[in-house]
Amino acid sequence: MVPTEDASARKREIEEKLQQEQETLAFIRENLEKSDQLTNGMVSILSSFESRLMQLENAIIPVHKQTENLQRLQDNVDKTLSCMDHVISYYHVAKDTDRIIREGPTGRLDEYLACIAKIQKAVEYFQDNNPDSPELNTVKGRLEKGKELLEAEFRSLLTRYSKPVPPVLILDAIGGDEELEAAEDVLLEHLPQAVLHDIICIGGWLVEYGRNQDFMTVYFQIRSSQLDRSIKGLKEHLRKNSASSGALYSPAVQAKRKDTPTKKVPKRPGHDRDPRVRHGAEAPADKLAGPPGRDEALDAEMDAYIHCISAFVKLAQSEYALLCEVIPEHHQKKTFDSLIQEALDNLMLEGDNIVGAARRAILRHDYSAVLTIFPILRHLKINKGDFDATLQGTAAGTKNKLPALIASMESIGAKALEEFADSIKNDPDKEYNMPKDGTVHELTSNAILFLQQLLDFHETAGAMLASQVLGDTYNIPLDPRESTSTSSSYTSDFNKRLLSTYICKVLGNLQLNLLSKSKVYEDSALGAIFLHNNYNYILKSLEKSELIQLVTVTQRRAETSYRELIEQQIHVYQRSWIKVTEHLTERNLPLFQPGAKLKDKERQVIKDKFKGFNDGLEEMCKIHKGWAVPDKEQRNFIRRAQRTVVSDAYAAFLRRCADLPFTKNPDKYHKYRPEEVEEMIDRLFDTSA
Repeated sequence: MVPTEDASARKREIEEKLQQEQETLAFIRENLEKSDQLTNGMVSILSSFESRLMQLENAIIPVHKQTENLQRLQDNVDKTLSCMDHVISYYHVAKDTDRIIREGPTGRLDEYLACIAKIQKAVEYFQDNNPDSPELNTVKGRLEKGKELLEAEFRSLLTRYSKPVPPVLILDAIGGDEELEAAEDVLLEHLPQAVLHDIICIGGWLVEYGRNQDFMTVYFQIRSSQLDRSIKGLKEHLRKNSASSGALYSPAVQAKRKDTPTKKVPKRPGHDRDPRVRHGAEAPADKLAGPPGRDEALDAEMDAYIHCISAFVKLAQSEYALLCEVIPEHHQKKTFDSLIQEALDNLMLEGDNIVGAARRAILRHDYSAVLTIFPILRHLKINKGDFDATLQGTAAGTKNKLPALIASMESIGAKALEEFADSIKNDPDKEYNMPKDGTVHELTSNAILFLQQLLDFHETAGAMLASQVLGDTYNIPLDPRESTSTSSSYTSDFNKRLLSTYICKVLGNLQLNLLSKSKVYEDSALGAIFLHNNYNYILKSLEKSELIQLVTVTQRRAETSYRELIEQQIHVYQRSWIKVTEHLTERNLPLFQPGAKLKDKERQVIKDKFKGFNDGLEEMCKIHKGWAVPDKEQRNFIRRAQRTVVSDAYAAFLRRCADLPFTKNPDKYHKYRPEEVEEMIDRLFDTSA
């Protein structure tokens, strides 16, 4: 029963679904029919629209083509009119720009250059399209006129605003190199910024459009004059300051120049300020020192020249920086070469004059002027690197000027050194020129002073000697250890030994000459005092300066040798007293017994001994009192040694003769007590006694 009911239900369900599907199918068929109707209607509409569009196109296309042609014709007309206006404007350029061109570019450079550009375009147009037209000549003339006025404006701006750099500003700029601490670079502004801008614009136009390089000549001529005037102004400023206050430096520069040490006359070693010593014995006339005021004048000229050398480098570097902004790159080096020539030539000429003055001084045997070359030469060599860098790219003749001057100074300096050494050796033995009191000779003081002043420039002097290949002359021994040293240290050591050998040569020549001069004295004791004073002066001078260090580079026993010479001359002097002390010996002294009566001959021998001693002592003290031993220590040493020898001998003689009845008037012969003899000897070398 149950299965039959399920089958009926299932059948009903199937019939219901079938009914639903049939209804759906009928709905779809109905929609398809409607869609077909709509499609047919749309096709009909589109067909109608296409037909009408084709009709419209057939009507519009001819109108469009006609409009396009009309537009093209309109554009052609406008372009033609524009071209006509443009062409016609070229015919009016000369008239339109006449006033501005005539009035020139001053104060309105941009407007002026715009007018020039219009004229230039007009020239190009007529050259391309109507080269035979009179208008071409007109605009060409106007262009040339404009170019001339631009050149004139270029010259005018440079001339009007180019001024010499103030000396104080130059001193501030070069002072920074010599400060112990780094200082800010001083800006040298040669032209106002607005003026420089105009000059650069004009220069650029003349190069690009004007096809003109004449402005470069104008530029270097004007700037060259200002460079030279700046250096001359500095020199005049230094001279005035030197004359008025002795100050050669800018207020901004407080440090002392490293390459211009103050030239000073050193105090003579071994000489005291004992008022009993004559001034002449302390400081003999010094030919090297020259007349009063001369050293100051030479120092001022020397320092001014050194400042000008430094100023030239700074100013030239500044000029090159300015030039690079105005002159095209491929013309910069040539223009710079021309710009610096006048100032450089004047500096080199002044250097040549210094060399010439030194050469004339050598002919006069005045070697002090040669010392002027040393600080200048040292400064030139120190700054040669900056010089070379500044002149890089200039002509060979320009770059070689400084090396030529350096070589010339080294040559004349080396010649002066050699001739000075020869003059020391060959100084004549003139009796009237010898110090009467046996003090230090003028030749000795000159030689030592020269060497001491040379010491300030020992590196320069050594290089100067080496540059003249004087090593063979001096037979310098080479240290084999230096074969592994660097080139610079080898050169420095070699130059040092070369200078050491030169100094030893001068001292050797001086020693030989002094020995020869000492023979001029008739009294060998005075000759010994003379040699003693001079040797002692040389030794003390060497010890109180760095000369001794230089001397011992090649002569290690120099100090010992001079001490031996000094002792030798003291012994020679002491031997001169033998003619006094020989009367005090027991030679020929009679032998006697106490209470025995002396014979007349024996009494006379004793009397002669007393008389010979007294007379000899008085004569020696009288003469030797006028001699000089300026060194207090040496003077006391000689007195003390001589006092001991004479006093002891005299005391022993008095004791020996105390009981001898050789005279009835003993006070006549016993003129001096031993203490009085010592006092007399203590007054030796004392003109005030």
